[in-house]
Amino acid sequence: MLRWLLTTFIAVAILSSCWPWLRRLGIGRMPGDVTLRLFGRDYPFPFMSTLVMSMLLSFIARLL
Repeated sequence: MLRWLLTTFIAVAILSSCWPWLRRLGIGRMPGDVTLRLFGRDYPFPFMSTLVMSMLLSFIARLL
C-alpha cells in the first residue's frame, strides 16, 4: 500500500511540473478536461485526456 501511495505521489509531482509542456501538446484541452482557477492558481483535472492516454497505452501494450 505504501509503495502505491509513494508511486502516485511521485507521478503527480512529475506530471504537475511538466504541465505547461503537456498543455502545448494538447493534453488538458479536450472536452471533459476541467481546469479550476482558485486564488490565482490553476488546478487541472484532465479526465478525458487521461482516458484517451490510457486507451492508447493499452492498445500499444496489446500490440507488443
